[in-house]
Amino acid sequence: MTTDNDQDDTAYAMILDEGYARPFATPLLTGEDWLFAGGRHGLSLAGDWVFTTDLHDSGLRQHWYKMEDMAPEARALPYDWDPFNTDWTMPVPSCWQMQDERLFYFEGACWYARHFDSADLPSGDRRFLRIGAAAYECKVFLNGQYLGRHQGASTPFSVEITAALRDGANHLMLCIDNRRSATRVPMNHTDWFNYGGPYREIEIFATPEARIRDLFVHLVPDGSFRTIRVQAELEGAGEARLEIPGLGIAAVLSTGVDGWAEATFEAAPSLWSPATPTLYDVALTFGADRVTDRVGFREIRRVGRDIVLNGSPVFLRGISVHEDDETIGKCFDPADLRRRFAHAKELGCNYLRLAHYPHHEAAAKLADEMGLMLWEEVPVYWSIAFDNPGTLADAKSQLTELIRRDRNRASVIIWSMGNENPDSDARFAFMSTLVDTARALDPTRLISAACLVNHVRFRIEDRLAEVIDVIGINEYFGWYFPDYEELIAIGRNSNPDRPVIITETGADGVKEDGPKSGFFSEDYMTEVYRRQIDILGRLDYIRGMSPWILYDFRAEKRMNRYQRGWNRKGLIAQDKATKKDAFAVLAAHYHRLAGQDGA
Repeated sequence: MTTDNDQDDTAYAMILDEGYARPFATPLLTGEDWLFAGGRHGLSLAGDWVFTTDLHDSGLRQHWYKMEDMAPEARALPYDWDPFNTDWTMPVPSCWQMQDERLFYFEGACWYARHFDSADLPSGDRRFLRIGAAAYECKVFLNGQYLGRHQGASTPFSVEITAALRDGANHLMLCIDNRRSATRVPMNHTDWFNYGGPYREIEIFATPEARIRDLFVHLVPDGSFRTIRVQAELEGAGEARLEIPGLGIAAVLSTGVDGWAEATFEAAPSLWSPATPTLYDVALTFGADRVTDRVGFREIRRVGRDIVLNGSPVFLRGISVHEDDETIGKCFDPADLRRRFAHAKELGCNYLRLAHYPHHEAAAKLADEMGLMLWEEVPVYWSIAFDNPGTLADAKSQLTELIRRDRNRASVIIWSMGNENPDSDARFAFMSTLVDTARALDPTRLISAACLVNHVRFRIEDRLAEVIDVIGINEYFGWYFPDYEELIAIGRNSNPDRPVIITETGADGVKEDGPKSGFFSEDYMTEVYRRQIDILGRLDYIRGMSPWILYDFRAEKRMNRYQRGWNRKGLIAQDKATKKDAFAVLAAHYHRLAGQDGA
């Protein structure tokens, strides 16, 4: 028998060892292993990597990561894959489903490998690998050393690689596994496509020995609109100097315990809003380290049933969006993002719900510039394993990574803890823990979740409302619940003490080759929008809506003759160009509302 630190590398021992995964359980790379990347210039590892599938976890069993570059005839044992002698490559970033039709429904582990030269690395005392997202679990190996694993398909993570680097050629390997599981976040049952692979940027950054780990700059939500707080997490000794030239701020931050430096400043910033999306350059210098960002200052609060932006109530005219594309899957394309936001603006939106997971970080940066408010969410989706401590740890890590990544973005006004979870004691404890985590990391934004209505008592009713600021409600009256009288009854029976956002409503409609009437017809979809707008407009506690959804999106569970692997609730078809009739109905409503409130 072997221990985790004394592995038997003989062929049969590796094949028969069912404890093969134990050595890779730790370290777990989480939101606490953070590298603030703003203003840093790294070495991009984009390009073709060698690639293979690995349904049986042979790579972990046979220790592929330990293999050295040598001629095949020189190897001491036969092998199932040689990362140095293969002709199967895969572009990074990408989703493997979009690159090879054989992998369209593949769920399992895949290995990626490539070389880089130490001479090409940015100069610095320490080097960090940062992976923007890898679906779902990613194990990192460098020069035969295992460095750690990360869970979560949509948030960035980093790991220090300084000690594992070699002079000259370095060999980096990633084992990425997208297998669904009842204890993962999200769980094994979802309603969007399960892409796999490293589908966002991979870079190596350098820092001095003493470095800036994190930077949070925000307007203090005290109603004065004149107090700016800066919090910096520092590693090492030195002096931290802050500069916000547009506000005339240049000051030294005093360093407190545990490497945190904090200061508040009186200033009179031009407030960020959809009408005036003003941004300020911010820089922090700590010894030889320096980071930068562009930050907007605004205040978002709940006052009774109102959502209040910079002292004035605002109605959130929104639309839900997935990060999905017919050609590139979940990969990021700047033109695609701008098209998405342009269509939202055409609808008359001042707000988008980014569902059901963190989208690319460029989305919030562009929303900052364009003046679009955002709901950002972690994929605590449906009947997740609320009683599993590992599932909670996974959700907390993803939430922490999302908040650390985007809490300098003025456009983000709501952190969502999840979507459509059945009310239970375990769920309430789980979600309350996430709420506490979010408030500790960021006290400047509203907290919400997309909840379900009580279809027995016909009321907006969820214990989570006790701890969140805004109640999100997903309701599909006219579609999954055809009787609109029930929606009217819910409106009549409910008396929430805080604002409600209709986070989802809508219907499938097929523009071409669809039925002429009834379910999946465009006429039916359009009528659902008309009836929803009419009924919801009578409820004074509804302070926003984000119907489901902007574009048709890929969903492997949707397989009837009209869906064919796509959720067809998009106001625009999967080509992202063909508008359905309901688009004009919602646009007319939103432009009418915009004329009334001017926001």
